[in-house]
Amino acid sequence: MSETARPVYLKLRDLIAAAIIDGRYGEGEMLPSVRAFAAEQGANPLTVAKAYQQFQVNGLVQVRRGVGMFVTRGAAEKLRAIEKARFLDQEWPEIRAKMGRLGINLHSLLSEA
Repeated sequence: MSETARPVYLKLRDLIAAAIIDGRYGEGEMLPSVRAFAAEQGANPLTVAKAYQQFQVNGLVQVRRGVGMFVTRGAAEKLRAIEKARFLDQEWPEIRAKMGRLGINLHSLLSEA
């Protein structure tokens, strides 16, 4: 699925996941409120709530009623594993196929970097 065809809530989910993996939201830290993140991203709060809900269902954030959502212990490692599997299953085959069409050799590409 192309990036433009992806639902907005998945794009927002990816932003939050990247922030957790990168350590911008560490274990035990509070995520921005739904309203604050929606305003920052120019998104509908209901769309942000849907993105946040996936993290809660997967046990990556814990809700403290009346306080906010907090990143759980081990969330970054779990997300890294999920994102790695998704990359290898979905994105890498497309990248590898495009490299083949363009005649890009992985070894030469790595030696150029």
